[in-house]
Amino acid sequence: MNAKHKAMLASYGRSFLAAAVAVYATGNSDWRAILVAGASAVLPVAIRAINPKDAAFGVGADLLVIELNKLATAKKTAAKKTAKKKS
Repeated sequence: MNAKHKAMLASYGRSFLAAAVAVYATGNSDWRAILVAGASAVLPVAIRAINPKDAAFGVGADLLVIELNKLATAKKTAAKKTAKKKS
């Protein structure tokens, strides 16, 4: 498991824990209600993660980063070539 997966699981865990503690803090000690609240907190994040159209967090996010890095490198190379021609 790489660092990205560990960070993702930690984020899910924090969301789950926050919702579970919030429900428990209201005086509700029903374990089913606490688990449902935790799952409800994690569900939107999980849905966003599996959405291939979500460029920030979705399955295609890594591809977007790769393409943006290629574009930035190409622009730097073009700028250097232009600077050399002007000299």
